[in-house]
Amino acid sequence: MSNQTRPLISGLDHVQTEAPAECEAEARAFFTGFLGLPELPKPAALAARGGAWFGLPDGRQLHIGVTPNFVPRDKGHLALRCPDLDAVTERASRFGIACVPDAELAPTRRVFLCDPWGNRLEILEGR
Repeated sequence: MSNQTRPLISGLDHVQTEAPAECEAEARAFFTGFLGLPELPKPAALAARGGAWFGLPDGRQLHIGVTPNFVPRDKGHLALRCPDLDAVTERASRFGIACVPDAELAPTRRVFLCDPWGNRLEILEGR
C-alpha cells in the first residue's frame, strides 16, 4: 500500500472509439443528429488524422478515431447514460436505429445498439 494521500488518477477525460476513414459525416449524423452531442473542434495538430470529437454533458469527451483496416467492435463498447430510456428508443426508431433491450442488470434498464460502423454501444437509464 502506498503512502500517497492523493489518488494517482483523478478521473476520466475522454473515451475513443474507432471508425473507418471518411467517417466524419456519419459521425456527425449519429452523435450530433441522433444523440444530440455537440461536436468539438479538434486541435489543428490532430485534425488531419480525420475523425471527430463530441462533448458529453458532464464535460468529458467522446472521440471518434480513424483506424486503418477498421473492424467493428462487437464486445468492447461505450456505455452512455440517459435520464429517459424510452425517449432514446423512440428517437432511435425515428432514425431507423435498432435497439435491443437487455434486462440482465434489472432494475437498471438498458439497450444495445450499433454506431454507423457496427461498433456496439450501450445506453443505460440513470443520471
